[in-house]
Amino acid sequence: MTALLEVEGLDVAFPASFGSGRGSLHPVRDLSLKLGAGETLGVVGESGSGKSLTALALMGLLPRGARRSARRLVFDGMDLTALGERRMADIRGRHLSMIFQDPMTSLNPAYTVGGQLTETYLRHHRATARQARERAAEFLERVGIAGAGKRLGQYPHQLSGGLRQRVMIAMSLICEPAVLIADEPTTALDVTIQAEILQLLLRLQGQLRMALILITHDLGIVARLASRVLVMYAGQAVETGTTSELFARPVHPYTQALLGCIPVRGQTPPGSPLFAIPGTVPSLGSTFHGCHFRNRCTYAHDACAQAPVPMRMRSPDRGARCVLPEPVGRPVQPAGGRPGRTVAAPGAPLLRLREVTRVFRVGSAFFGRQRALAAVDGVSLVIRKGEVLGLVGESGCGKSTLALILLGLLAPSSGTVSVDGAPLASLRRHAVARRIQPVFQDPFSSLNPQKVVCDIIGLPLRIHGLGTRAERDRQVRDMMDRVGLSRRHADLPPAHLSGGQRQRVAIARALIMRPELVICDEPTSALDVSVQAQILNLLLELQRELGLTYLLISHNLAVVEHLAARVAVMYLGRIVENGPAETVFRHPRHPYTQALLASVLTPDPSASIPEPRLRGTMPNPLYPPSGCRFHPRCPHAMPLCASEDPAPKRVDGGIEVACHLYNTDAIQ
Repeated sequence: MTALLEVEGLDVAFPASFGSGRGSLHPVRDLSLKLGAGETLGVVGESGSGKSLTALALMGLLPRGARRSARRLVFDGMDLTALGERRMADIRGRHLSMIFQDPMTSLNPAYTVGGQLTETYLRHHRATARQARERAAEFLERVGIAGAGKRLGQYPHQLSGGLRQRVMIAMSLICEPAVLIADEPTTALDVTIQAEILQLLLRLQGQLRMALILITHDLGIVARLASRVLVMYAGQAVETGTTSELFARPVHPYTQALLGCIPVRGQTPPGSPLFAIPGTVPSLGSTFHGCHFRNRCTYAHDACAQAPVPMRMRSPDRGARCVLPEPVGRPVQPAGGRPGRTVAAPGAPLLRLREVTRVFRVGSAFFGRQRALAAVDGVSLVIRKGEVLGLVGESGCGKSTLALILLGLLAPSSGTVSVDGAPLASLRRHAVARRIQPVFQDPFSSLNPQKVVCDIIGLPLRIHGLGTRAERDRQVRDMMDRVGLSRRHADLPPAHLSGGQRQRVAIARALIMRPELVICDEPTSALDVSVQAQILNLLLELQRELGLTYLLISHNLAVVEHLAARVAVMYLGRIVENGPAETVFRHPRHPYTQALLASVLTPDPSASIPEPRLRGTMPNPLYPPSGCRFHPRCPHAMPLCASEDPAPKRVDGGIEVACHLYNTDAIQ
């Protein structure tokens, strides 16, 4: 196969002013890759491995002061290292294009969607404004955006996350490039939207006959979309091969470890410890002697430290940067791991919700145009002592609003919440905080950047006036030991910690008060799979040791299945299915639950991207559908569904489901 893009010995370096001042930073080192026309190359690795900087180097978009060098950097016969910025700008967007990770920060908030699309097209084509606008409307339709004419006049903030990502895809493809680099194109999206975006990329790739470089930390996406995989670690390519070979028989210990970190539906016993890679990715300024991975490798020996390890090719498409003569094989279960969930049976109800509703008034009261938005609508749930209850659903369904109600930070508009039989509203805020604590999605934004770790963890004790200073210091040290933080971290601010370490600080702060219930709102969504495994293992270990109760809110269904004993599925403010996790995941009853589970991508190269089962997007909660709220998107909708709201009904397996399909009178 003739290479469309050929890279040999790519290096990216920054001067010392970018870092700590201890010499230059070297985030990409001696990287080589090839990409053929129409091929999909998956690039994987932890944060800090150099994936995104590699993409920016290929696009010629490195920050000012960065140095790019390569023995060979050729695209379609052109030496990119010999091109000036003006010529590179002609190629960028026209022949080489890129989808950036966050469309909200990549799209200009001051320009309309149409203005940004036409600007891209007019930069590379001789066309009238009308022709450019017609082209923009055409590509909005090709990426599945209905009403393209209306959307052209809208601004990015007026679109949902899924629509913004589609606009980014349209912008990157409007000139029909030969190579598209997609950097984490679905990271912030729900599983249902993720499946739609990936199907869209596949379809457009076939229509435009373009090559695709897919950068992601989601191995499930790579397994199903990529034909070849490049694994990066500390700026280097450590393994490359066809997708089927690499997933079946990884050669490098780092690849093996990444695959072992993922809880896989149907394979990983729920509640069992995951394979966790010790330590963290080295900093950009690190100096290496020998293998970059040896300090974290379970197979390391003296030869790994003696000299730089070259990429050793076993075939034209298969190679690894490792001194081991044979492949290391599939991931193994950690020594001493439990075979499955062994948490004691849940006890009496700790938290009970009865018909809880929270209504927000939206709009201007002055002009009398306020509308009611029911973010939570008639939710009834029981959380028992010692259990993990998973709460799942698409973004905007009301999960986080419900969490704020349980934390006492929002009062329900109607209904009751009780803790151990006592109304939550009757408890003082300090009393609620003693019993219920949160762990938020992004530890960096939820930790005070001006405080050091020991002060952050000990702050709740000081606010509640618990113990003397010496006693509080001792409790902080004990909690740091319990969550796996070193004593040397005590005097560091959050900015000096890794993502996993910051999340451990957030967990320690939540547990320092010895609460009964911990509400974990997307606790691993911002973390690499390796760090995710560490945090999931920690949560399970702390639950066993301290008898904790968790409410786990997540869109990652594999994480929920691994941790939760029971699952509640939420849609547009209501619980549509609720029951034992094993039953819900193996035999989902509600069509919405079935669609969510069908969209989950397990790391199986033999499987394809699933066809989306849902029609359209979640309705605007300001204008909820009549009858069953899911009926406009349901493949099994009946006339009754549009007029009558289904009442929850208990069915086999201990599941409670709100669906007319289980109402025998309605079916008849």
